[in-house]
Amino acid sequence: MLVCVTGGTGFVGSHSVAALIRAGHRVRLLARDPSGVEHEAMDVVAGDITDEAAVRRAVRGVDAVLHAAAVYSFDSRRHAEMRRVNTRGAEVVLGEARRAGVGRIVHVSTVGALFPAPLGVIGPATPVGRPRETYLASKAGAEEVARGHQLDGVPVVITYPPALAGPDDPRLGDQNARIRDVLRGLMPMWPTGGFPLGDVRDTAELHVRALTAPDLTGRHFGPGRYVATREFLGALREVTGRPLRTAFLPARAMLPAARFADLAQRWWPWHIPAQYGAVYTCAVAAPVEEQASTLGVRARPLAETMRDTVRWLRDTGRITARQAGTDLVAVR
Repeated sequence: MLVCVTGGTGFVGSHSVAALIRAGHRVRLLARDPSGVEHEAMDVVAGDITDEAAVRRAVRGVDAVLHAAAVYSFDSRRHAEMRRVNTRGAEVVLGEARRAGVGRIVHVSTVGALFPAPLGVIGPATPVGRPRETYLASKAGAEEVARGHQLDGVPVVITYPPALAGPDDPRLGDQNARIRDVLRGLMPMWPTGGFPLGDVRDTAELHVRALTAPDLTGRHFGPGRYVATREFLGALREVTGRPLRTAFLPARAMLPAARFADLAQRWWPWHIPAQYGAVYTCAVAAPVEEQASTLGVRARPLAETMRDTVRWLRDTGRITARQAGTDLVAVR
């Protein structure tokens, strides 16, 4: 099977591409920068997801499309880019795939597109959220696009990855950067609450099944579970053996300070770990219904994900051996 993948050089996309190739499929990437993308089972079309002509070339003659491209960040300096790209990209990619008559179109959404959840849990029937945060709002707009195609009977399948950690992150996305910042001692204060969390490798397997399972329709959730921020820090303490002393404050009480940090980040040249989007997510996130479909993919243990992530951060020089902790060294 030939699958067109957008966002194939990003975190979710690159793991999904690798899983597809391992399963024996061929991949065509739509990539803004094709340099360095080489594999005998893969070819590349240069272009952006908002470029209709490039997308049309990329989806021509393929059996399936995985639309994983989006600007994912809580960095306020990228707000305009997210507003410009995420919803419009879904309009172009899903629209061109529909016009090309592609037999299976998988749109990669996010659990955050369903926040805040009116019933306190999220599932396939949860309405699209109205989040008061730029990234989540842009993904909610893309979700509206995908659901519109579903209502028209187009073979669009929607997946909802949770927040994702794991090794081999090409651009060090927000979640793995947050783990790095904790281990560097840059985040001594955390909001209460929590968020659904999973392993990128499990979501990649979900995408292979979403693209290949016969007669598949509907909406499916990335494997993972709701993790309280205290549990998140506890898992890092467990795999590193470090105390990682942290103060916790109510998430909603932290929102004004986080908003101020976002405003400061627009002119401050260095990364500020406190981000409104992250605090807001902890304040409004909800767990996924237990019966929601993950296409049979089981989530690996949180400790395994954290251990592999920390080890990768250490082995790639993003943290020191001391920051990775003695317990991690002991299990090598």
